[in-house]
Amino acid sequence: MRVLVTGATGNVGTAVLRRLQEESVEVVAVSRRLPLDPAHQSKTAAVQWHSLDLAEPDCIAPLTGLIRDVDAVVHLAWQIQPSHDEVQLARVNLGGTHHVLSACDHAGVGHVVHASSVGAYSPGPKQPVTEAWPTQGVPSSSYSRHKARAERMLDAFQQSRPGVVVARMRPGLIFQRGAASEIARYFLGPLVPARLLARLRLPVAPIPHALVFQAVHADDVADAYWRVLRSRSGGAFNVAADPALGPKQLANALGARREVNAPLAPIAWAAAATWALRLQPTDRGWVDLAARSPLLSTARIRDELGWQPERSADEALADLLEGLGAGAYIDTPPLRSRDGNRWHSQ
Repeated sequence: MRVLVTGATGNVGTAVLRRLQEESVEVVAVSRRLPLDPAHQSKTAAVQWHSLDLAEPDCIAPLTGLIRDVDAVVHLAWQIQPSHDEVQLARVNLGGTHHVLSACDHAGVGHVVHASSVGAYSPGPKQPVTEAWPTQGVPSSSYSRHKARAERMLDAFQQSRPGVVVARMRPGLIFQRGAASEIARYFLGPLVPARLLARLRLPVAPIPHALVFQAVHADDVADAYWRVLRSRSGGAFNVAADPALGPKQLANALGARREVNAPLAPIAWAAAATWALRLQPTDRGWVDLAARSPLLSTARIRDELGWQPERSADEALADLLEGLGAGAYIDTPPLRSRDGNRWHSQ
Protein backbone atom coordinates (compact mmCIF):
# COMPACT_ATOMS: atom_id res chain seq x y z
CA MET A 1 0.00 0.00 0.00
CA ARG A 2 1.13 3.52 -0.82
CA VAL A 3 -0.45 6.48 1.03
CA LEU A 4 -0.05 10.23 0.71
CA VAL A 5 -0.32 12.16 4.00
CA THR A 6 -0.73 15.93 4.15
CA GLY A 7 0.19 17.76 7.34
CA ALA A 8 2.70 14.99 8.03
CA THR A 9 4.80 17.00 10.49
CA GLY A 10 2.00 17.84 12.93
CA ASN A 11 0.63 16.24 16.08
CA VAL A 12 -1.50 13.63 14.28
CA GLY A 13 0.78 13.46 11.22
CA THR A 14 3.84 12.32 13.17
CA ALA A 15 1.78 9.62 14.88
CA VAL A 16 0.22 8.45 11.60
CA LEU A 17 3.66 8.22 10.00
CA ARG A 18 4.90 6.09 12.90
CA ARG A 19 1.90 3.76 12.58
CA LEU A 20 2.13 3.41 8.80
CA GLN A 21 5.83 2.65 8.99
CA GLU A 22 5.10 -0.12 11.49
CA GLU A 23 2.93 -1.68 8.78
CA SER A 24 5.58 -1.17 6.06
CA VAL A 25 3.30 1.20 4.16
CA GLU A 26 4.99 3.40 1.56
CA VAL A 27 4.36 6.99 2.58
CA VAL A 28 4.43 10.18 0.53
CA ALA A 29 4.56 12.96 3.13
CA VAL A 30 3.47 16.49 2.22
CA SER A 31 4.10 19.51 4.42
CA ARG A 32 4.73 23.19 3.89
CA ARG A 33 7.87 23.01 6.05
CA LEU A 34 9.93 19.83 6.06
CA PRO A 35 11.76 18.33 9.06
CA LEU A 36 15.15 19.95 9.43
CA ASP A 37 16.94 17.57 11.79
CA PRO A 38 18.97 14.95 9.92
CA ALA A 39 18.24 12.49 12.76
CA HIS A 40 14.53 12.81 12.07
CA GLN A 41 15.10 12.31 8.37
CA SER A 42 16.96 9.08 9.07
CA LYS A 43 14.09 7.82 11.23
CA THR A 44 11.72 8.38 8.32
CA ALA A 45 13.96 7.05 5.57
CA ALA A 46 11.07 5.11 4.06
CA VAL A 47 9.07 8.34 3.74
CA GLN A 48 9.26 10.48 0.59
CA TRP A 49 9.04 14.11 1.69
CA HIS A 50 7.61 16.89 -0.48
CA SER A 51 7.25 20.57 0.41
CA LEU A 52 3.98 22.12 -0.80
CA ASP A 53 1.94 25.06 0.46
CA LEU A 54 -1.61 23.73 0.19
CA ALA A 55 -3.07 27.22 0.61
CA GLU A 56 -1.69 28.21 -2.79
CA PRO A 57 -3.70 27.24 -5.92
CA ASP A 58 -0.51 26.34 -7.78
CA CYS A 59 -0.09 23.35 -5.46
CA ILE A 60 -2.85 21.46 -7.28
CA ALA A 61 -0.76 20.38 -10.30
CA PRO A 62 2.22 18.93 -8.38
CA LEU A 63 -0.09 17.43 -5.77
CA THR A 64 -2.11 15.74 -8.50
CA GLY A 65 1.09 14.20 -9.82
CA LEU A 66 1.94 12.79 -6.40
CA ILE A 67 -1.57 11.44 -5.82
CA ARG A 68 -1.63 9.54 -9.12
CA ASP A 69 0.86 7.08 -7.62
CA VAL A 70 -0.93 6.36 -4.32
CA ASP A 71 -3.79 4.16 -3.14
CA ALA A 72 -5.19 6.63 -0.62
CA VAL A 73 -4.88 10.21 0.59
CA VAL A 74 -4.95 11.16 4.28
CA HIS A 75 -5.63 14.88 4.62
CA LEU A 76 -4.42 16.14 8.01
CA ALA A 77 -3.11 19.63 7.17
CA TRP A 78 -4.87 22.20 9.37
CA GLN A 79 -3.88 25.47 11.01
CA ILE A 80 -5.00 26.69 14.45
CA GLN A 81 -2.87 29.82 14.74
CA PRO A 82 -2.76 32.77 14.15
CA SER A 83 -6.18 32.86 15.79
CA HIS A 84 -6.48 36.62 15.23
CA ASP A 85 -6.26 36.18 11.45
CA GLU A 86 -9.26 34.13 10.36
CA VAL A 87 -8.62 35.03 6.72
CA GLN A 88 -5.27 33.27 6.90
CA LEU A 89 -6.78 30.30 8.73
CA ALA A 90 -9.45 30.00 6.05
CA ARG A 91 -6.79 30.11 3.30
CA VAL A 92 -5.05 27.10 4.83
CA ASN A 93 -7.96 25.13 6.27
CA LEU A 94 -10.66 25.69 3.67
CA GLY A 95 -8.55 26.67 0.69
CA GLY A 96 -6.14 23.83 1.43
CA THR A 97 -8.96 21.29 1.72
CA HIS A 98 -10.45 22.51 -1.56
CA HIS A 99 -7.08 22.17 -3.30
CA VAL A 100 -6.49 18.67 -1.92
CA LEU A 101 -9.93 17.51 -3.03
CA SER A 102 -9.37 19.07 -6.46
CA ALA A 103 -6.09 17.19 -6.81
CA CYS A 104 -7.79 13.96 -5.67
CA ASP A 105 -10.46 14.55 -8.32
CA HIS A 106 -7.91 15.16 -11.08
CA ALA A 107 -5.78 12.16 -10.05
CA GLY A 108 -8.71 9.76 -9.66
CA VAL A 109 -7.67 8.47 -6.25
CA GLY A 110 -9.95 5.78 -4.82
CA HIS A 111 -9.84 6.54 -1.07
CA VAL A 112 -9.78 9.86 0.79
CA VAL A 113 -9.51 10.04 4.60
CA HIS A 114 -10.14 13.49 6.02
CA ALA A 115 -9.27 14.80 9.49
CA SER A 116 -12.53 16.20 10.77
CA SER A 117 -13.18 16.65 14.50
CA VAL A 118 -15.68 16.67 17.33
CA GLY A 119 -15.55 20.40 16.57
CA ALA A 120 -17.58 19.81 13.41
CA TYR A 121 -20.61 18.77 15.44
CA SER A 122 -23.46 21.10 16.33
CA PRO A 123 -23.99 21.82 20.05
CA GLY A 124 -25.31 18.80 21.87
CA PRO A 125 -25.73 16.99 25.15
CA LYS A 126 -22.95 15.78 27.38
CA GLN A 127 -23.83 12.24 26.49
CA PRO A 128 -22.59 10.09 23.58
CA VAL A 129 -23.97 10.86 20.13
CA THR A 130 -23.46 8.85 16.96
CA GLU A 131 -21.95 10.01 13.70
CA ALA A 132 -25.48 10.98 12.56
CA TRP A 133 -25.46 14.05 14.84
CA PRO A 134 -25.62 17.31 12.78
CA THR A 135 -22.31 18.84 11.72
CA GLN A 136 -23.03 22.56 11.65
CA GLY A 137 -20.40 23.44 14.24
CA VAL A 138 -20.40 25.76 17.24
CA PRO A 139 -20.91 29.25 15.77
CA SER A 140 -18.62 31.18 18.15
CA SER A 141 -15.60 29.00 17.32
CA SER A 142 -13.69 29.68 14.09
CA TYR A 143 -12.11 26.23 14.40
CA SER A 144 -15.55 24.65 14.61
CA ARG A 145 -16.97 26.73 11.75
CA HIS A 146 -14.09 25.70 9.51
CA LYS A 147 -14.40 22.02 10.40
CA ALA A 148 -18.13 22.18 9.58
CA ARG A 149 -17.48 23.93 6.26
CA ALA A 150 -14.86 21.34 5.36
CA GLU A 151 -17.51 18.67 5.90
CA ARG A 152 -19.72 20.43 3.36
CA MET A 153 -16.81 20.30 0.90
CA LEU A 154 -16.61 16.56 1.47
CA ASP A 155 -20.36 16.29 0.83
CA ALA A 156 -19.98 18.04 -2.52
CA PHE A 157 -16.92 15.94 -3.42
CA GLN A 158 -18.77 12.70 -2.67
CA GLN A 159 -21.72 13.76 -4.79
CA SER A 160 -19.48 14.54 -7.75
CA ARG A 161 -17.26 11.45 -7.31
CA PRO A 162 -19.57 8.65 -6.12
CA GLY A 163 -16.95 6.02 -6.89
CA VAL A 164 -14.47 7.44 -4.37
CA VAL A 165 -14.55 6.11 -0.81
CA VAL A 166 -14.48 9.08 1.59
CA ALA A 167 -13.88 8.68 5.33
CA ARG A 168 -14.23 11.43 7.95
CA MET A 169 -12.36 10.98 11.22
CA ARG A 170 -13.98 12.88 14.12
CA PRO A 171 -11.75 12.56 17.19
CA GLY A 172 -11.88 14.33 20.51
CA LEU A 173 -8.85 16.31 21.70
CA ILE A 174 -5.63 14.58 20.66
CA PHE A 175 -2.72 14.43 23.10
CA GLN A 176 0.80 13.05 23.08
CA ARG A 177 3.95 13.90 25.01
CA GLY A 178 5.82 15.12 21.96
CA ALA A 179 3.12 17.69 21.14
CA ALA A 180 3.57 19.47 24.49
CA SER A 181 5.61 22.35 23.09
CA GLU A 182 3.16 22.98 20.25
CA ILE A 183 0.12 22.84 22.52
CA ALA A 184 1.76 25.22 25.01
CA ARG A 185 2.61 27.62 22.19
CA TYR A 186 -0.80 27.44 20.50
CA PHE A 187 -3.07 27.50 23.56
CA LEU A 188 -1.14 28.92 26.54
CA GLY A 189 1.18 31.51 25.04
CA PRO A 190 4.55 32.79 26.29
CA LEU A 191 3.25 34.27 29.56
CA VAL A 192 2.10 30.93 31.02
CA PRO A 193 4.87 28.82 32.63
CA ALA A 194 3.78 25.56 31.00
CA ARG A 195 6.35 23.45 32.86
CA LEU A 196 4.63 24.30 36.14
CA LEU A 197 1.33 22.75 35.04
CA ALA A 198 2.65 19.24 35.59
CA ARG A 199 3.85 20.21 39.07
CA LEU A 200 0.77 22.04 40.33
CA ARG A 201 -0.68 20.91 43.63
CA LEU A 202 -3.74 23.11 44.13
CA PRO A 203 -5.90 22.88 47.25
CA VAL A 204 -9.00 23.62 45.16
CA ALA A 205 -9.59 23.69 41.40
CA PRO A 206 -12.46 25.98 40.29
CA ILE A 207 -13.74 24.26 37.13
CA PRO A 208 -17.15 24.82 35.50
CA HIS A 209 -19.19 21.63 35.50
CA ALA A 210 -20.13 22.40 31.88
CA LEU A 211 -16.54 21.75 30.80
CA VAL A 212 -16.72 18.07 29.93
CA PHE A 213 -14.86 16.81 26.88
CA GLN A 214 -13.15 13.73 25.45
CA ALA A 215 -9.54 13.06 24.64
CA VAL A 216 -7.53 10.35 22.94
CA HIS A 217 -3.84 9.62 22.55
CA ALA A 218 -2.28 10.44 19.18
CA ASP A 219 -1.01 6.87 18.78
CA ASP A 220 -4.55 5.53 19.21
CA VAL A 221 -5.84 8.02 16.65
CA ALA A 222 -3.10 6.86 14.27
CA ASP A 223 -4.25 3.28 14.75
CA ALA A 224 -7.79 4.35 13.87
CA TYR A 225 -6.51 5.90 10.64
CA TRP A 226 -4.61 2.71 9.81
CA ARG A 227 -7.69 0.55 10.35
CA VAL A 228 -9.75 2.78 8.05
CA LEU A 229 -7.03 2.63 5.39
CA ARG A 230 -6.53 -1.12 5.69
CA SER A 231 -10.24 -1.87 5.38
CA ARG A 232 -10.85 0.86 2.79
CA SER A 233 -13.73 2.11 4.92
CA GLY A 234 -15.86 5.17 4.27
CA GLY A 235 -18.22 7.38 6.22
CA ALA A 236 -17.71 9.11 9.54
CA PHE A 237 -15.91 7.65 12.55
CA ASN A 238 -15.95 9.07 16.06
CA VAL A 239 -12.65 8.45 17.86
CA ALA A 240 -12.28 8.98 21.61
CA ALA A 241 -11.13 7.20 24.74
CA ASP A 242 -12.88 6.79 28.07
CA PRO A 243 -13.54 8.36 30.47
CA ALA A 244 -14.92 11.75 29.49
CA LEU A 245 -12.77 14.41 31.14
CA GLY A 246 -14.83 16.54 33.50
CA PRO A 247 -14.07 18.66 36.56
CA LYS A 248 -13.10 15.69 38.74
CA GLN A 249 -10.64 14.26 36.22
CA LEU A 250 -9.15 17.68 35.46
CA ALA A 251 -8.75 18.47 39.15
CA ASN A 252 -6.97 15.15 39.70
CA ALA A 253 -4.68 15.80 36.75
CA LEU A 254 -3.76 19.21 38.18
CA GLY A 255 -3.07 17.75 41.61
CA ALA A 256 -5.99 19.49 43.29
CA ARG A 257 -7.45 18.03 46.46
CA ARG A 258 -10.97 18.81 45.30
CA GLU A 259 -12.86 20.72 42.64
CA VAL A 260 -15.63 23.28 42.95
CA ASN A 261 -18.13 24.37 40.34
CA ALA A 262 -17.16 27.73 38.88
CA PRO A 263 -19.47 29.83 36.68
CA LEU A 264 -18.66 29.45 32.99
CA ALA A 265 -19.42 33.04 31.92
CA PRO A 266 -16.51 34.77 33.73
CA ILE A 267 -14.06 32.23 32.28
CA ALA A 268 -15.42 32.83 28.78
CA TRP A 269 -15.25 36.61 29.28
CA ALA A 270 -11.69 36.37 30.63
CA ALA A 271 -10.64 34.29 27.64
CA ALA A 272 -12.20 36.80 25.26
CA ALA A 273 -10.61 39.81 26.97
CA THR A 274 -7.11 38.39 27.34
CA TRP A 275 -7.23 37.08 23.77
CA ALA A 276 -8.29 40.51 22.46
CA LEU A 277 -5.39 42.07 24.37
CA ARG A 278 -3.09 39.38 22.87
CA LEU A 279 -2.04 38.21 26.31
CA GLN A 280 -2.77 34.61 25.37
CA PRO A 281 -3.71 32.83 22.10
CA THR A 282 -6.94 30.99 23.06
CA ASP A 283 -10.13 32.79 22.06
CA ARG A 284 -13.54 32.37 23.65
CA GLY A 285 -14.58 29.94 20.95
CA TRP A 286 -12.47 27.19 22.51
CA VAL A 287 -14.28 27.62 25.85
CA ASP A 288 -17.64 27.48 24.07
CA LEU A 289 -16.52 24.44 22.10
CA ALA A 290 -15.56 22.53 25.27
CA ALA A 291 -18.82 23.50 26.96
CA ARG A 292 -21.23 22.93 24.07
CA SER A 293 -19.84 20.05 22.01
CA PRO A 294 -21.54 16.67 22.51
CA LEU A 295 -19.74 13.59 23.73
CA LEU A 296 -18.95 10.93 21.15
CA SER A 297 -20.17 7.38 20.81
CA THR A 298 -17.34 5.27 19.39
CA ALA A 299 -19.49 2.18 18.85
CA ARG A 300 -19.09 2.24 15.07
CA ILE A 301 -15.30 2.15 14.88
CA ARG A 302 -15.11 -0.37 17.73
CA ASP A 303 -17.72 -2.71 16.25
CA GLU A 304 -16.83 -2.47 12.57
CA LEU A 305 -13.04 -2.07 12.69
CA GLY A 306 -12.16 -3.56 16.07
CA TRP A 307 -10.53 -0.34 17.27
CA GLN A 308 -9.72 -0.12 20.96
CA PRO A 309 -7.59 2.65 22.49
CA GLU A 310 -4.54 1.38 24.33
CA ARG A 311 -4.54 4.42 26.62
CA SER A 312 -7.41 5.93 28.55
CA ALA A 313 -8.26 9.60 28.24
CA ASP A 314 -6.72 10.12 31.70
CA GLU A 315 -3.49 8.53 30.50
CA ALA A 316 -3.45 10.62 27.34
CA LEU A 317 -3.84 13.80 29.41
CA ALA A 318 -1.16 12.65 31.85
CA ASP A 319 1.21 11.99 28.94
CA LEU A 320 0.68 15.55 27.71
CA LEU A 321 1.11 17.09 31.17
CA GLU A 322 4.30 15.10 31.70
CA GLY A 323 5.51 16.43 28.38
CA LEU A 324 4.68 19.99 29.41
CA GLY A 325 6.67 19.54 32.61
CA ALA A 326 9.63 18.17 30.69
CA GLY A 327 9.46 20.69 27.84
CA ALA A 328 9.04 17.80 25.41
CA TYR A 329 8.86 18.29 21.66
CA ILE A 330 9.38 16.51 18.34
CA ASP A 331 11.85 17.66 15.71
CA THR A 332 9.42 19.01 13.13
CA PRO A 333 8.55 22.68 12.55
CA PRO A 334 5.04 22.56 14.09
CA LEU A 335 6.15 20.53 17.13
CA ARG A 336 9.49 22.26 17.68
CA SER A 337 10.87 23.30 21.03
CA ARG A 338 8.89 26.16 22.55
CA ASP A 339 11.90 28.48 22.28
CA GLY A 340 12.12 27.64 18.59
CA ASN A 341 15.89 27.39 18.67
CA ARG A 342 16.51 23.64 18.78
CA TRP A 343 15.65 20.78 16.47
CA HIS A 344 16.15 17.75 18.62
CA SER A 345 13.53 15.20 19.57
CA GLN A 346 12.86 14.55 23.25
